[in-house]
Amino acid sequence: MRLMPLLLTATSFQAKKIQSRGVESWQLPTTAPSKILPLTNHIKSSNAKVKPGQLWGKNKDDLKKQLDELKTELGQLRVQKISGGASSKLTRIHDLRKSIARTLTVINANQRHQLRIFYAKKKYLPLDLRQKQTRAIRRRLSKKDASRVTEKQKKKSTHFPQRKYAVKVE
Repeated sequence: MRLMPLLLTATSFQAKKIQSRGVESWQLPTTAPSKILPLTNHIKSSNAKVKPGQLWGKNKDDLKKQLDELKTELGQLRVQKISGGASSKLTRIHDLRKSIARTLTVINANQRHQLRIFYAKKKYLPLDLRQKQTRAIRRRLSKKDASRVTEKQKKKSTHFPQRKYAVKVE
C-alpha cells in the first residue's frame, strides 16, 4: 500500500469509516482542526528497505548474499509472527518481501542483459529474448515467402505482361 499525504488532526478520532465499492476510506470531520500533523513524519523508515539504485552497482555474488540475508530475516520474522512477537516488527515483513522482489528483479535483469550480449552475434535468439509480437504477426509469412512466385506464374507474367495504355490529349 502506498502512503498518501494524509493529514491527521487532533479531532481525527471522530473520523468516520466509509466503504464504497469494496474500498475503505476515512472521512475527517468537517469542523476546523485545532492542530494539523503530517502523517509521514511519524513513520520510521525500516532498515529492511533496499533501494534499487544501490543494487544496480553490485555484482552477482553480492546480490545473492544480500538475497539470502533478506530471506533468512523474513523467515525469522514469520516465526515471530506465529509465536506472537511485537507488532512493530511484523510490519517489516511487507518491506522485506518487497526488498526481496527488488533484488530478484535486478538479478534477473542482469542475467537477461548478459544473455542479450551473448546472443547478439548468433543467428537465432531464444524465444524469451525476442521482441514481443502479436500472434497474427508471428503467423504471418516472411517477406521472402510472401514474394515467392510459382514457375507457371513467372512464365505467364513474362509472356503476357501488364498492358500499358497512354491517354492522348487533344
